[in-house]
Amino acid sequence: MTERPVLPTTPSFRLDGRRALVTGAGRGIGLAMAAALADAGAAVTLAARSADEIAAAAAAIRDAGGAAEAVVLDVADHAAVAAFFAGRPAFHVLVNNAGTNRPMPMWQVGEADYDAVMDLNVKAAFFVAQACVQAMIAQGVRGSLIHIGSQMGHVGGPNRSLYCASKWALEGMNKAFALDLAPHGIRSNTIAPTFIETPMTRPFFADESFRASVLGKIKLGRLGTVEDLMGAVLFLAGDASALMTGTSLVVDGGWTAD
Repeated sequence: MTERPVLPTTPSFRLDGRRALVTGAGRGIGLAMAAALADAGAAVTLAARSADEIAAAAAAIRDAGGAAEAVVLDVADHAAVAAFFAGRPAFHVLVNNAGTNRPMPMWQVGEADYDAVMDLNVKAAFFVAQACVQAMIAQGVRGSLIHIGSQMGHVGGPNRSLYCASKWALEGMNKAFALDLAPHGIRSNTIAPTFIETPMTRPFFADESFRASVLGKIKLGRLGTVEDLMGAVLFLAGDASALMTGTSLVVDGGWTAD
């Protein structure tokens, strides 16, 4: 009689006992990711500049049974970022989500536009990750950095020179982070969404020709929703992705497959 095999155990997607930080968490993608992490059992800190917005977001998560606090933080203020991380225990999960976009043809880009996009999407993301990691290493915490990139960090697009530059930079940073941090048991990955309908992007889709051009590239035939990213962040935050680092989870409806 053949001996029955010992079945492997599926890694848990639960995050009980872990602390998570989500930047740009007041609405849209950031709020959805904070809600997903809290629903999986993490104690989530929502950080953004908008006090009323994140207070309401954290309250909504608590009303749904999750653990959430709101912290007013400008991630572009490096002194404030350093003080924030110095004043609390290390996080197990960072979702580096704060970002911006100024779509226009490359010949119209001014220095102020360049600085606004690169300072938030690249510089702030770098130093938030650095401060988070310094605390993790000092306290012996293993965990996961998740940077919100874009499909535009894998391809180009018209009127997206600044955004593409910032998201391609984030992908390169992510790979180098992964190499530096692997000996400390800290993983680094990106999530690269297609166009997601959020309060920030909704005005762009009012232009029917733009909306049609986007839908023509998304092979599954619809815009992304924030719910499409909630499973991705849970996967990268927890044990189910324990062997993943230095890579990108592309959630683009087939855009980059063409």
